[in-house]
Amino acid sequence: MPATPPKATYRVQVRPGFDLDATAAIVDYLADLGVSHLYTAPLLAATPGSQHGYDVVDHRAVNPELGGEAARQRLLGALRAQQLGLVVDIVPNHAGVAVPPANPAWWDVLRRGRDSSYVDWFDIDWDRGRLLLPVLADDPAALDDLKVVDDELRYHEHRFPIADGTGDGTAREVHDRQHYELVSWRRGDTELTYRRFFAIAGLAGLRVEDPAVFAATHELILRWAAAGEVDGIRVDHPDGLRDPGGYLTRLRAAAPDAWLVVEKILEYGEELPDWPVDGTTGYEALAAVNGLFVDTDAEGDFTVLDTRLTGRRTTWENLTHTTKLAAATQLLAAELTRLAALAPEVPTAQARAALAELAAAFPVYRGYPPHGGRHLAAARSEAGRRRPDLAGALDAVTRRLRDPADELAKRFPQLTGAVMAKGVEDTAFYRWTRFVALNEVGGSPAHFGVPPAEFHRFAAAQQVRWPASMTTVSTHDTKRGEDVRARLAVLSELPGRWAEQVHTWMEYAPLPDPAFAHLLWQTAVGAWPIERERLHAYAEKAAREAAASTTWADPDPAFEQAMHAVIDRMYDDPSLHDELTELAAAITPAGWCNSLGQKLVQLTMPGVPDTYQGTELWDNSLVDPDNRRPVDFDVRRELLARLDGGWRPPIDTDGAAKLLVVSRTLRLRRAHPEVFTGYRPVPAHGPQGRHVVAFDRGGAITVATRLPLGLARAGGWCDTALSLPVNEVKDLFTGRVYSGGETPLDDLLSDYPVALLAPSTAAVEAAS
Repeated sequence: MPATPPKATYRVQVRPGFDLDATAAIVDYLADLGVSHLYTAPLLAATPGSQHGYDVVDHRAVNPELGGEAARQRLLGALRAQQLGLVVDIVPNHAGVAVPPANPAWWDVLRRGRDSSYVDWFDIDWDRGRLLLPVLADDPAALDDLKVVDDELRYHEHRFPIADGTGDGTAREVHDRQHYELVSWRRGDTELTYRRFFAIAGLAGLRVEDPAVFAATHELILRWAAAGEVDGIRVDHPDGLRDPGGYLTRLRAAAPDAWLVVEKILEYGEELPDWPVDGTTGYEALAAVNGLFVDTDAEGDFTVLDTRLTGRRTTWENLTHTTKLAAATQLLAAELTRLAALAPEVPTAQARAALAELAAAFPVYRGYPPHGGRHLAAARSEAGRRRPDLAGALDAVTRRLRDPADELAKRFPQLTGAVMAKGVEDTAFYRWTRFVALNEVGGSPAHFGVPPAEFHRFAAAQQVRWPASMTTVSTHDTKRGEDVRARLAVLSELPGRWAEQVHTWMEYAPLPDPAFAHLLWQTAVGAWPIERERLHAYAEKAAREAAASTTWADPDPAFEQAMHAVIDRMYDDPSLHDELTELAAAITPAGWCNSLGQKLVQLTMPGVPDTYQGTELWDNSLVDPDNRRPVDFDVRRELLARLDGGWRPPIDTDGAAKLLVVSRTLRLRRAHPEVFTGYRPVPAHGPQGRHVVAFDRGGAITVATRLPLGLARAGGWCDTALSLPVNEVKDLFTGRVYSGGETPLDDLLSDYPVALLAPSTAAVEAAS
């Protein structure tokens, strides 16, 4: 663990349009908000026009579209003036190759082939022939559009180098002499000869297991860390690496004082490997916090509803096996072919089928010691149950996979992680629509909510094992924003009303895919009111990701037209619009209650809390790119100034109550970290104890309402109370002082559904 982990971070999607200078201009606001560190999207040179930065093309330079090195220096100056630190996002697994001229290393490999000095950078299977680039139209005559211009091959806007001495003749003849071959875009998933990030041909896998490649691709970031210009590093997608443990050991040795967190997605109950890191980027915390505000008693009702709507009953396990197997055999067919070739002792078709079944049955993203053998055994058992005809092939490849020195065993985990991501996150989450508030990265929709006792066990374990791990409830990768999920959680308290309403809507405005229709109506209610064009864009992406009624590769015009027509009716049909507006308005106050509760719990639980850009106010974002929309920081500045002037807003005013919770909590964590050094549940006494979650962090006490509709139906808190410490404490949100003993919750939570109690002196300092 670094000497001083961040107290709290604030994630900014630095990008063209909101560059490093724009980020520097909000540093004073971030300091006033209470964070200790700015946490940025990747800063290195990316594919021109990239809106996210995860497609790095030049590891030697700051992205010129962000302002370059001069702008980075100005940002550092602004951070130092406010005594804030910097956490940067790095991308070791892959590089952007969609625009070859922008990536000098890739351009050189295309030009020189195996003789390139960069040939070891990329994971290319040269034994299968030329490097295939899937950029052509799906037309046998596409190569006729090739031209030779300025000693380059051109295909429309695409540019490619020409090897020395190969430029004579027609464009087709020149093409046929190159180290690469341009092929139809449809061959990308089936025949590529280089490892990709998931199924994205424009992101080529890097071989950072090679010390020289590690040094070249990390030199700039590590120089910043050594100079004290970077305090923390967020590692993107370590599961894609050949040897994540070895990579992280090397990175820790190179940056021994950095706060180091990894984007490792843990399945339900899975433990983070014993890596030399400070923790994860917080998806497991997101799942625990999100589930805490869902009524677990409603699972049966939503299962019945899902069965009635879809006309069939399936299990999460069967659905994900289907989607993972499709990912392995279709989206990732090229990777599967490469693995099967490593097992020549098994007939190719059987090797492919066995490896695909094992990947589809693998219970986590990838196996790591000491539990990797257990996960492989579980996958072998499940694969054998589903495909007894493959017993011989499964036994043969499983024996190979148990040997850590075997090349097949080294590459197979890179496939299982990609299969899980594409099959579950990017497909099953859009097909399993029983209750979409739970369909979130790091979560398991099969586990319907998290009881308080389970949450307390999780948080206490985090305090012991990973006290400096990041926590979050929103990221650039979440499927829907935290406040959308918080409002949807209210539906778990209204299963009967929701079932009746969604049945009515689906009959009135039918869609041929009822499972997707259920997702669409839940999304609309959770985000309403939402701009029409945003909902159209979300629905198109979600439907194509589900790949049930339409797909990215082969969109179904009839289905998509019907889907967009349903969305238009939400806005244009007066009765439908009124009903949707009425239901959204009815559940919004309880949704605000859940939003404040989950935000406070996340900001105060063990770990380093991150606030995703803009979420200090109400935020109804959906999946990317929707959650990367511009943030109005001027509005946030003005509201924060009003709060600092003594204003205590009602819960329904512009999200200001959420800003109050965020700012006061972050300021307390920054000013008084000593009151956040332990973890102890604080039990409630009385008839409504299940409606409160409370814990003591070693002086700071969090109190949050859960299941607010059930609480209201029960007549309020009645005689339910918390036992507070004998010493005087103050609520940072209301300013009220409590002297300990049994404190009625109807007094403690009379203004807001949450409270943060701290020793009076600390509370006064944090509020200022």
